[in-house]
Amino acid sequence: MTEKVIKLSEIIGKGYADFWHSTERYRVVKGSRASKKSTTCALFYIYSMIRNPQANLLVIRRYGKTLKNSCYSQLEWAIDRLGLSDDWKKTTSPMELIYKKTGQKILFYGLDDGQKITSMVVPKGVLCWVWIEEAFEIKEDDFNKLDMSIRGYMPDGLFPQITLTFNPWSETSWLKSRFFDTVSPKIFAKTTNYLCNEWLTKEDLDTFNEMKEHNPRRYKIEGLGEWGVSDGLIYNNFEVREFDYRLESIRKASNKISYGLDFGFTDPTAFIGVVISEETKELFIFCEWYQSNVTNNEIAKAIKRIGLKHEKIYCDSAEPKSIEELKKLGINAVACSKGVDSVRYGIQKIQNYKIIIHPECENYYHEITNYIWKKDRNGKTTNEPEHEFSHLQDALRYALADVKPPMQIHANNLKLLRGQRFIIHH
Repeated sequence: MTEKVIKLSEIIGKGYADFWHSTERYRVVKGSRASKKSTTCALFYIYSMIRNPQANLLVIRRYGKTLKNSCYSQLEWAIDRLGLSDDWKKTTSPMELIYKKTGQKILFYGLDDGQKITSMVVPKGVLCWVWIEEAFEIKEDDFNKLDMSIRGYMPDGLFPQITLTFNPWSETSWLKSRFFDTVSPKIFAKTTNYLCNEWLTKEDLDTFNEMKEHNPRRYKIEGLGEWGVSDGLIYNNFEVREFDYRLESIRKASNKISYGLDFGFTDPTAFIGVVISEETKELFIFCEWYQSNVTNNEIAKAIKRIGLKHEKIYCDSAEPKSIEELKKLGINAVACSKGVDSVRYGIQKIQNYKIIIHPECENYYHEITNYIWKKDRNGKTTNEPEHEFSHLQDALRYALADVKPPMQIHANNLKLLRGQRFIIHH
C-alpha cells in the first residue's frame, strides 16, 4: 500500500496561512480578481475533509443554477489538483461530491431553494462547514437563517464555521459593517489581492498594470480588493431579482425591448439588453456581454450567439466605421442620436425609472454600484460621471436613445435629482 504525499506549500502558495488555520465561526475573505481566494478555499475543504472523517460541507450561492460552473467546478479542480480524483464520486443530479472511503458529502444548494437547506441532514458525521461563494449576492436575513442552522454537537477536533468569499464591489454591503467594521473573537476577516498569486502569467500581470495606469479606481477594487466607494452614486433606485423577460407580463406590447452597444478595446466593449416599461417606469436589464480586446468581428459573433438577428443595436454614433463594419457582418447596427449634453440628458432620463437587474447580469451590477459623479480637485461633486464604471451604463443610454421621457428636465436641475431619496434594494 502506497501513501500519497502532498506538499501543500507547492500547491497553495503564499498569502493564506492565517486563513488556513482559522477556527473562528465566521471566516470572511474579500479579494480582487485572481487573488486565489476561491481556489484556496476549494483546496482547503478537500484536504480538511480527508483529515476529518466526520466533517461534511454545504456550498451555497444565491442562485442554485450558478453553482455548477463555479463552486462545483472549483472543487472538482481541487480534487484533481490534489491527485485524488479516484477517491471521489461526482454527481450532478443531485449535485454532490462524495468521498468514497467514508461517505462524507459536499452538498450544493442555492438560497432560492431555502426550504431544503433548513431541513438538510447528512448520513455520515455532521454538517459543520458552510462555504458561501459570491457572498455579496445574498441578503443578511438569508444569511441569519443559514447561520442558525449550523448548530449543535460537534465531534472532537471539529468546529462550526461559515466561510464567505466575495469581491468587494460596494461599501454599502452589509458584509462590510458586520464583518469588517466589527471586532469580534468570532470573526476572521481578510483582504487579499492578485499580488500574492505566484502563478499569474506576465500577460495577467500586464493586465493589472494597465488597469492601474488607465483605470485607477477600478484597480483599487479589482486589483487591490478594496471596497467600492458608494458616495455620489448616480443611480440609487435599483434592485437585483430574478425575472423571465419572455413572460407576457414583461414582454407585452406596451413595453419596448432595446439593445445598446458601447465600443471599447482596452476598455471593455459593453452590450446590453433591456425591457423598457413605461407603464410601471421600470427597466429590466436581462442581457449583457462585456469583453476587452475584441474586434468588430468578435462583437458580431457574440451578438449572434445571443440569438439576435434583425433587432436594432443602438451604438455610439462616434464610431461610424465600427458601425459600418458590423452592418457588413450582418448586425443591424444603428447610430444612436446624440445632442448637446447627451450624457447628462441620458442619465436624467434613466433616473425616471427603477432598474431591475437580472442576477446573471453581474457586470452591470458591478458597474451600477460604482458609477459615481466625478469630484473636482477640491473634492466637490461635479455633474460629470466618472469613466471607469461607465461602459454598460453608456450602452444603456444608447438603448434608450429613442425613448422620449414624459417630462424634459434641464441639466441645471441635475443636482436636485441627485439629492432625491430612494430606497436602495440589494
